[in-house]
Amino acid sequence: MKAHLTELLNLSAKSLNLDLNETAVHLERPKNAQHGDFSTNLAMLLAKPLRQNPRAIAECLIAGLPVSNYLAKAEIAGAGFINFTLNANAKQAIIKQIQALGTDFGKNKNGAHQKVQVEFVSANPTGPLHVGHGRGAAVGDCLARLLDANGWDVTREFYYNDAGAQIDNLTLSVQARLNGISTDAENFPENGYRGEYIVDIANAYLAKQTVVADDVAVTASGDMSDAEAIRKFAVAYLRHEQDLDLQAFQIKFDVFSLESALYSQGKVESTVQALINSGNTYEQENALWLRTTDFGDDKDRVMRKSEGGYTYFVPDVAYHLDKWQRGFVRVINEQGADHHSTITRVRAGLQALNLGIPAAWPDYVLHQMVTVMRGSEEVKLSKRAGSYVTLRDLIEEVGCDATRYFLVARRTDSQLVFDIDLARTQNNDNPVYYIQYAHARICSVLGQWAGELKVLEAADLSLLNSTHESELMQRLSEFPEVVSNAANDLAPHSIATYLKDCASDLHSYYNETKFLVDDLPTKLARLALIAATQLVLKNGLDLLGVSAPQKM
Repeated sequence: MKAHLTELLNLSAKSLNLDLNETAVHLERPKNAQHGDFSTNLAMLLAKPLRQNPRAIAECLIAGLPVSNYLAKAEIAGAGFINFTLNANAKQAIIKQIQALGTDFGKNKNGAHQKVQVEFVSANPTGPLHVGHGRGAAVGDCLARLLDANGWDVTREFYYNDAGAQIDNLTLSVQARLNGISTDAENFPENGYRGEYIVDIANAYLAKQTVVADDVAVTASGDMSDAEAIRKFAVAYLRHEQDLDLQAFQIKFDVFSLESALYSQGKVESTVQALINSGNTYEQENALWLRTTDFGDDKDRVMRKSEGGYTYFVPDVAYHLDKWQRGFVRVINEQGADHHSTITRVRAGLQALNLGIPAAWPDYVLHQMVTVMRGSEEVKLSKRAGSYVTLRDLIEEVGCDATRYFLVARRTDSQLVFDIDLARTQNNDNPVYYIQYAHARICSVLGQWAGELKVLEAADLSLLNSTHESELMQRLSEFPEVVSNAANDLAPHSIATYLKDCASDLHSYYNETKFLVDDLPTKLARLALIAATQLVLKNGLDLLGVSAPQKM
């Protein structure tokens, strides 16, 4: 309908010799239903260039509107807004569109099959995934699904930081356990990892087990003095464990990248050399610096330390250069809010290469922390992890569907309280249950009817004229726009919000209406409406990676 109304306004302006080349038509849905279905401030935008009163321009635009099968009326409001009210045909037409498109309803081609990479989770292989990783997984996977629905060629990628001090601490922790040092002993590594999983790794290493991570199999030697062998086995063991966590969360990746590979393949060295060749580095106090202040950073950054070795942002730049060289038009990094400080320096490093990489490349979506509550108390510890609540803990407590929904249902820049008790309840207070129950209710009615859905394509939709029916059809018509905006704004929570509102409309309609009535035309019309609603609910839940059960 937005496209249709935009075309009407363009035709009206053309007939009046008004130039809209520099003025985009913007339509929005009024918050007050009495103000119609759509509103535009076009006349107010044209007032200055045309040097006319906006209400006078609005009158001309309305007078020049072509005849439309979907428009009931157009009115002027306030200083010059134009409010459009659609007729019943416009709202009923959405059912035909849903019937025709089915699972493709809500999808569009905004991305034009351009390559986009979404990097998410990217946890250090030093322990099980925690709830923060879970939020990143839910948000990142939903972003990938949204971009795919909007016509992008999506690659999902997981980057393992398998080099550096944290991996050294992991190695020392496992080695200490191999030598019988307890995690609470004074001589246990000060920055070591103390969860039960360290004991499991040590036992598996002594047993000379083989673990598979991605496509790499690592067999333990059992040699307690071989730190490099311990490191390789421990990293592979935890990568495998994280893989199992992701499988339980129904997350799949297309590519797994390793920080260590950036070094072994010479990509870090070649990136450093390219930065030196660009003329944007300098030596000071036996260290190599990058002039990141020339590219928006608050201070220059050390690349190579005076004692040797690169700082952590250097492989980050090398990794993102690799992304650019792989041809991604767009890259989106979904990470925790603690990565905020890395945004400017990574972008500065890429700019310093003088390769024409856009200044705002890559995009970042940063999520805030998650607080897990049971009853009125915060849950802080996991026996297995030792110091944090794991993603697997949540999945085992409330299930994959509830975990995914709750972790994505709020804006990423908002802190999230995960209420275990609420997520476990099976009533209308639980939003994911509420949405899934709406879907199951429709399936139950359609199952009782036991007819062919094809029959509903011939239903007389003009019989759908009650307030509940009008509101529900209005809600269904909003879905494609919600999907498009959620992808454009990188805001998957808006899908969760929409589904809750749609479920509310359905439940209200269901509670006030009989569907399997004796009058056949009325029955088919109502069934057509709820069948369309069932499809939209299922399509929306799929964007969240949440199931759409037929029975509950």
